[in-house]
Amino acid sequence: MTVDARLNAAIEKFDALNAQDPRKVPFDGKEVGTELLYSWRMTERLKLFAPNASTAVQLAVRSQHICRWQKPRESYPEGRTGYLKWRTDLGKMHAEIAASVLTECGFDTETIENVTSLLRKMGLKTNPETQLLEDVICLVFIEYYLSDFMKKHAGEPEKIEDIVKKTLRKMSPAAIEAAPKLNLSTDVVDLWKKLSA
Repeated sequence: MTVDARLNAAIEKFDALNAQDPRKVPFDGKEVGTELLYSWRMTERLKLFAPNASTAVQLAVRSQHICRWQKPRESYPEGRTGYLKWRTDLGKMHAEIAASVLTECGFDTETIENVTSLLRKMGLKTNPETQLLEDVICLVFIEYYLSDFMKKHAGEPEKIEDIVKKTLRKMSPAAIEAAPKLNLSTDVVDLWKKLSA
């Protein structure tokens, strides 16, 4: 198979796995898995933000939350230690599932190692591709999920501002510049202007 054929085969397998997500959300007149919709949004944003991204980044973006529902946050202790353990275990799980799919699709060892390294966020400050993945994650969060987060925590303005500040710190200058051009609600635009100035 060509690289494109392997890429398409892997994306089909990723999507089939994420379609099993028991948590459904409405989209385009039907119910789809929460993580399936998230993966579509990730790919869409990558194409717009970095259309020439490598195959490894394209694969990492599509499998960023692969089967995430299998490790719910509630299954870990409350607090920062529990949260960090959950995030570490998620990264490991996503990498293992992605590696299995990519092996089935005939990808070479180097590509598989690159994808799993990206999914585990290795070299965030030194690897441009890890930063690109992080940028796409942040842009998707800002465009599709920040407004709901703000509504959920409407009585906790400090918590909301803390999340946005942490998001800003993870983003490259190019991503910060791209954020205001997204399709954002008024509340998100106002908060973004306040904190990114």
